[in-house]
Amino acid sequence: MKRLLTLLIVAIVLAILAAGGLYLSPYAPYVRQYLPTIFYRNLQAEPDNLAAMARRQIGVTVKYDPAYEKLSYPGGDVPMERGVCTDVVIRALRLKGVDLQQLVHEDMSRHFSSYPKNWGLKRPDRNIDHRRVPNLQVYFTRRGWSLPVTENPADYKPGDIVTCRTQNGRPHIMIVSDRATLSGTPMVIHNMGNGTRENPQLFTFPLTGHYRPIYHKP
Repeated sequence: MKRLLTLLIVAIVLAILAAGGLYLSPYAPYVRQYLPTIFYRNLQAEPDNLAAMARRQIGVTVKYDPAYEKLSYPGGDVPMERGVCTDVVIRALRLKGVDLQQLVHEDMSRHFSSYPKNWGLKRPDRNIDHRRVPNLQVYFTRRGWSLPVTENPADYKPGDIVTCRTQNGRPHIMIVSDRATLSGTPMVIHNMGNGTRENPQLFTFPLTGHYRPIYHKP
């Protein structure tokens, strides 16, 4: 009876993880880091900063799904309830009037040789190019958004974008929050396997990029 109860508990846990998109996620080893942060303090920031735009996805985008899909153009998106880490940034920036799908595609069409060849593409693909972290890193740098990568929490402002590489070698992207832990380190908003979340993972993995969007008013 005890063994049967144990197997039943294990089956329930696995079913919950699978339903949430965690068990099959490439980030599954890091699910334990999705512990809720109860205590935080607000940082000084504009009400419409990029982190505030990204926070609208919490509770809406609840799954991690890296499947390739054909998208409308411009402004194409996968269903809002799912996506990957780049989709958090893409959706937040669209609320600021910046369509990465169109901008990255146009830049890659003009300067394809400047972008990574990690996927064997011979020409731009407007369905997926903007959803790949290395491409966004190149685009952000070309646009003049790049800042130094440091270990000083004060260097990271609400709405900044940071990239990192996880322990399994996967590139990842996050938005710096307008909330910080009580120790003063900003939290981040990102999708690492269980939908869009906000938690204290700014320095969990080695950072590979730091970017501050520049918004041009019409």
